[in-house]
Amino acid sequence: MENYKREFIEFMVEVGVLTFGDFTTKSGRRTPYFVNTGRYRTGGQVARLGRFYADALQERMGGEEIDLLFGPAYKGIPLVVTTAIALAEGHGRDLAYAFNRKEAKDHGEGGMLVGHCPVDGERVVFIEDVTTAGTSIRETVPLLRAEADVRLAGLLVSVDRQERGRGERSALVEISEEFGMPCFAIVTLDEIVAHLSEHPVGGKILLDAGVLERIQAYRDEYGA
Repeated sequence: MENYKREFIEFMVEVGVLTFGDFTTKSGRRTPYFVNTGRYRTGGQVARLGRFYADALQERMGGEEIDLLFGPAYKGIPLVVTTAIALAEGHGRDLAYAFNRKEAKDHGEGGMLVGHCPVDGERVVFIEDVTTAGTSIRETVPLLRAEADVRLAGLLVSVDRQERGRGERSALVEISEEFGMPCFAIVTLDEIVAHLSEHPVGGKILLDAGVLERIQAYRDEYGA
């Protein structure tokens, strides 16, 4: 596993974004772990988060042309901004970025998009938090295509939960096939389990036998 992946997993634990216990997801599934990107709450944390996104994007798409980074509102807004900054400062890639409004602006310049206005042929990469159903992507692709004939180049999320989406396949696989673009994550659930079951964080092993058993039971029921 790459060093930045290990560091990202421990970073999520340290700031309280990745927790273990008894939770209910938005889809109504009871889960023994939860990823809440709304827990990033300081400038330093968000700056570091952007560097993890940038590292993952460079690893997967470093040699490919990208014209625009797009962050679906609301959580995608700070994510796309910090990723764009990290790519410019750490990798020398000064890419345009944009995000959408939830409500159309009826004064000033108007419209649903903020930031770069896409043009025909531009390759767009979406920057998201955790995708379980792909709702935000399905909502925002039509907004972009209403502005220009863009090419969907990819989707990057922080964690791939590796569980079923609408059908039997994972949400990321469903989105990839529906929109014809690669979808990938900074880390997967497999990588989280592999790292935290062997390496302590704050002097404590977080995934003991009981937690691992609950995670496996959840995956047996909802895993893709």
